[in-house]
Amino acid sequence: MLKNITLVVKNIPINQSVSPLYKQSIFNNNNLRFYCSVASTVPRDQKIVVVTSGKGGVGKTTTSASIAFGLAEKGFKTCVIDFDIGLRNLDIHFGMERRVIFDFINVINGDCTLKQALIKDRRNPNLSLLAASQTKDKTALKMEGVERVLEELKDNFDYIVCDSPAGIESGSHHAMFWSDHAIIATNPELSSVRDSDKMLGIIASKSKRALENKEPVNVSLLITRYSPERVESGSMLSVKDIQENLGIRLLGVIPESEDILNCTNLGKPVVTLKDDSDAAEAYRDAIDRFVAPKNNVPFRFIEPKKHSFFDKIKGLMN
Repeated sequence: MLKNITLVVKNIPINQSVSPLYKQSIFNNNNLRFYCSVASTVPRDQKIVVVTSGKGGVGKTTTSASIAFGLAEKGFKTCVIDFDIGLRNLDIHFGMERRVIFDFINVINGDCTLKQALIKDRRNPNLSLLAASQTKDKTALKMEGVERVLEELKDNFDYIVCDSPAGIESGSHHAMFWSDHAIIATNPELSSVRDSDKMLGIIASKSKRALENKEPVNVSLLITRYSPERVESGSMLSVKDIQENLGIRLLGVIPESEDILNCTNLGKPVVTLKDDSDAAEAYRDAIDRFVAPKNNVPFRFIEPKKHSFFDKIKGLMN
């Protein structure tokens, strides 16, 4: 079976076919960008990834955007869904806010087809967005409707990333219920860690896998807005503190960075930034660990940066 790839020369797409053994390739200069999709090796019962926490403001949507884009960059056909009905934001992180015509609720209600509602990313054809409704509330989500949409997405995508809203009400429950993987995003503060622990309990007891006595949801921890300097001064929880409280596998540590706010305003995921962005590099590391957990990708950005003698003199002068 052959997989489609897209060759884009000066924004003119030309479809070709390659062997499924061909890995993803990206060549980028001013005139050419080349993408290739890898053959799908993701089992059907391992495709749904929820990004959740319980607490608001921890970076779930930022993380969903970067995880989804990063998976697409690795050649996986990826769909990311905004479950925050009534408070749509995920489209802004991709710069797609003016391209939303139909949304998740329109698909559930049969107002349009799933294909009509999906918005393909202009930077990477492997990535599509299913936006949330701005005019409905979370009661518009129905279990059978969500299941039908997810099953149809499984037929066409390798991964479905679900951006969960804050709290433990309807929207977050629907996002969590169907998950095969759960990425628990938490800030290094007690209230955030406690809410994450609460969400872990809900996933363990109320997910579809739990209710059907199947293999548990694969849960992992992503720490956001981390500052090693503040940890060293005793004003922030350390990675070790958080791990001891939650007791789950560490997927990544995202450092505090102005890049995150700047990317949101520019409409692009953090992971798209160059190598000089610590936040982008940390997200890329997390994606590598998710795709290949046995590769033992080392953790970076968890120790205070060492400053040279001249940096210290400059700091004193300021």
